[in-house]
Order: sequence, then structure tokens, then C-alpha cells
Amino acid sequence: MKKIVGGLALSIMLVFLFVSLPANSMDVDASTVDHWNDDWLHVSGNKIYDMYGNEVWLTGANWFGFNCSENVFHGAWYDVYDILCDVADRGINLLRIPISTELLYSWMIGKPNPVSSVTASNNPPYHVCNPDFYDPETDGPKNSMEIFDIIMGYCKNLGIKVMVDIHSPHADNSGHVYNLWYGIETETAGFITTEKWIDTLVWLADKYKNDDTIIALDLKNEPHGKRGYTGPIPDDMAIWDDSTRENNWKYAAETCAKAILNVNPNLLIVIEGIEQYPKTELGYTFDDPDVFGATGDAAPYHPGWWGGNLRGVRDYPIDLGPLNSQIVYSPHEYGPSVYPQPWFEKDFTIKTLEEDYMYDTWAYIHHEGIAPILIGEWGGHMDGGKNEKWMTLLRDYIVEHRLHHTFWCINPNSGDTGGLLGNDWSTWDEAKYGLLKKALWQDSKGRFIGLDHRVPLGKNGISLGEYYGMDLDPISPTPTTKPTPTPTTTPPPEDEFIKGDINDDGIVDSIDYMLLSRIILEIKVDNINVKAADVNNDGIIDTRDAIILSRYLLEIIDSI
Repeated sequence: MKKIVGGLALSIMLVFLFVSLPANSMDVDASTVDHWNDDWLHVSGNKIYDMYGNEVWLTGANWFGFNCSENVFHGAWYDVYDILCDVADRGINLLRIPISTELLYSWMIGKPNPVSSVTASNNPPYHVCNPDFYDPETDGPKNSMEIFDIIMGYCKNLGIKVMVDIHSPHADNSGHVYNLWYGIETETAGFITTEKWIDTLVWLADKYKNDDTIIALDLKNEPHGKRGYTGPIPDDMAIWDDSTRENNWKYAAETCAKAILNVNPNLLIVIEGIEQYPKTELGYTFDDPDVFGATGDAAPYHPGWWGGNLRGVRDYPIDLGPLNSQIVYSPHEYGPSVYPQPWFEKDFTIKTLEEDYMYDTWAYIHHEGIAPILIGEWGGHMDGGKNEKWMTLLRDYIVEHRLHHTFWCINPNSGDTGGLLGNDWSTWDEAKYGLLKKALWQDSKGRFIGLDHRVPLGKNGISLGEYYGMDLDPISPTPTTKPTPTPTTTPPPEDEFIKGDINDDGIVDSIDYMLLSRIILEIKVDNINVKAADVNNDGIIDTRDAIILSRYLLEIIDSI
């Protein structure tokens, strides 16, 4: 079998490319270059796949601090690497890291903000803690960007992937309370505008575009705000419609996502909801004031958790054109210990929770195959009562439907939920972890499955390549090469064919890719071998076949 990619043919192929390919520019620090760069993910329907067409399950947790005034993980007064080892060993394959636009801006302009509440020393045998964070020139900790880069190296070595979450515009321990992604004065970055928010995310995407440790960006944590009872739409309320208002989260998210993917088309773009959404099925819009005390059809708005209301996706879905393959929607779900929502007032079951709130608010996106769902935050106190009951029900729902998720949180210092770790940042809450563990990706032997194709997840896990039985070298910086089959110039008999050779000319090249693109776009094509177009042999011809064929032609993989 022969593969040919010429200049014009390659251009044609890239025009028709449905999904992203790894960037190959090398203008980043060597420490942020991944030798394999093969762990990027994409979406098809409501599932997430790796670049080889294998389905993956993102099952992780949050660790906050970079979003706060300390500009670093909380708990960094203990050994961060040791904590991360525990995180990996216990099967958390994705780490959601909240951060502030203010901090990213300081990195972008080359003046990283300092950190506080960090122990960084390297004075054996007397005091060694976070020695990699220690700067001998200042006899103190390195700056925030240097420490973040070191942590990304730890994650890479431990098989942990990362989702960066813009938690607030400003570096503040209560920054999540602020409604929007712009509109606040900061101490070190000045006034945060929409443009500044986008620029910092594009900068981060560009910095790590050759390193698949960071595989996803959560554009903004919990956009929210409620409609007033009189007057126009409040400027500090996140809305979701087809307007170009600055506070239209749908418009802002689309604009930001396109800018990010222009730099690195491989990243998953994680988009949360808002808080209130008008009952469009009854003719209401954001122009309608709320009605105090109204219930049923008289109430103009559907309620939701901050950032949890994704009803707008049905009316106005995010549209990134050919890169819709990177969209993941992300609600947040909490129990009655965080706030006594009306759907908790009855003796609730998963059926009542779905009927009263979850299905029409966000779960329909998964069930109707629109896009994947990643529950970016869920968790709470193990109270032995209603909250623990809710956590168990949601956990079972996550497992049943293989919903992606990141548990809130690792930190013990989250006031309304508590954490997986105790106040010593070492002892795990085994009851809470036991609840979470059933929702972590494991194989039939109970081994945790990571998202890196070559690096196993901690000491109790395996790599994605091992799970799928892939022939990948875990030591060599390149995949194990296989002998290239001898090219054939004679078309095979009718009952035999070469996968990917759609025009049956004995050569797999960019012409076959163009024909496959036309099949997927439902453009009539004559004189082709349709069986050869089903590259992954799953009985369906779709973008997953295009992914595999394109990566084969670009020599990212060695065989189909």
C-alpha cells in the first residue's frame, strides 16, 4: 500500500480536514514540547475520541489556587509532587486547574506575578520541600509561571492530563462570585476586557500547542446573573441568544473558541452554561423582565446553577464550523448542602432530578447526541443525609451514561463542599474517595486508565495505548515503526480491497481523502469502493474515518 501527499493534493486534503491535527511549530520552550504529541482529543456525537479513533472517558478532579490571590495551588506549603503522585495513583486522569485572567496576563506580558503561601526549599538534609520550585538566586520560590510549567512536567510524567479553567477575571479567592469574563479592574492587569480575556487564552494555547499535557480549555467558570424585574437586560447578566451583546455568553464563547483553535485546533473547548434562561417555548426572551414570586407558565425564566443552565444550546448551539469536533458542554451540579434548590424539596430520586431539572437543563445534550457533557464541578459533604444521597445518585448517573466529569475538589479548604484531602493535605477522605472511585475509568482488572497513550496513570494505572492494545513504544520518543507494505499498482479483486483506497487504484493518497470528505458531506460520488471508506471498520462512514485517514497520510500513524 502506498501513500502519496503532494503539494496541491495536500492543500486539497487540508481544506477538507474535518478535525484538528497536531501543530508542528517548535517556537516554544523545550520543556513544553511533547515528543509524541499524540494525545489530542476530538468529539463525534456525544463521545470523545483519541486521534486513533478510540473512545476515551475523562474522569478527574479540581485543584484550585492558581485562580486565587496566592497565584499557585493551595496546599503548595506541602510537597506538590507527592500530592500529585497520590492523585495519579488513585486514578484521577484529568486535573481541572482554575486560574485567573489576571495571572495569565502577567505571564503573557513576561512579568509573571509572584506566589505566596509556598514552601520551596532545597537544603538537604535539613529542609527539602518542593525543591524544583526553589530559586537559589532569590532564596525563595520561583515565579508563578515557572511553577506552573514545572507542575505541567509533573503531570506529564505521571500520566495526568490537564484542563485549564478561567475561573475569574481577577486573582481573588472569591473570584467565582463575579458574573462575567470581563468588566473588572485588577491590581496587576488593569481593566479586564473581553479582548484581554481572549488574548490571554490564545497566548496560553500557543505556548502549549506542542504539548498535549493541556488537552482542554474551560473558557469561563460559571457565567451567571439574574434578570431584573424592570428595565432593560442588566449589563452584568450573562445571557445566551443570537445577539452580539458583549454579555452574550454564546457569542463570546464562539469568538474566543475560534481564536484559540486558530492557534491550536487540537484543544477541546469546554463551554459552560449561564444561570437563567427564558422560557422560549412560551415566547419569552431576555427582553422580558422577571416576575417576582411567579410560578409555572407565569414565570418567564428557567432557573439553574451558576453556569449550569445549557438550555440555550437547543435554540442557539455554539457553531465553530468544521471545528465543532472540539466542543464539549460543561454544566456544574451541586446538592442541597450547597443550596436548597426546589428540585431537592421532595423525596428525590434520579428520575425526579432528571425530570425536574437535569434533562431539559443540560442532560438532553448527551441523550440526544448533540455533544459530549463534562460535569466540570460536582461534589459536597458526606453528611449521611440528603447531600450524600444526591452525590450517590449523580455518581451512578455519571457511570451509567459515561459522562465526563471533574470532581470538586482535591482541596480540603472548599467551604461548601470540603475536599478529597484532609487538612494535612495528605490523608484522604476514604468515604468520599470511595464514592468517587466508582466513577473513575478502570479496566476489568480494576486498573485505572489514563489519557496518555504511553505514560501509565500513576503506579496503579495503565496507559491508553496499553488499554487499547496499541503497538506503541513507551520509551522511544516516536511510535514504533512497522514495515511499510509493498505498494501495489494493480487494483485488488472485487472481494478484496485496501482500507482507505476509495477509488481502488492501489494507492492510498489525498485523492482518497477528498472522496471520503465528499461521502461524509453526502455529495454524490461515482465509481468508488464504499467499503474502503469505512476506515475503522465500525460499519459507519463518518469523521472518525476522516481522522484516521488524514493522520495516516500525514505520517502521524503508520498503518490503517
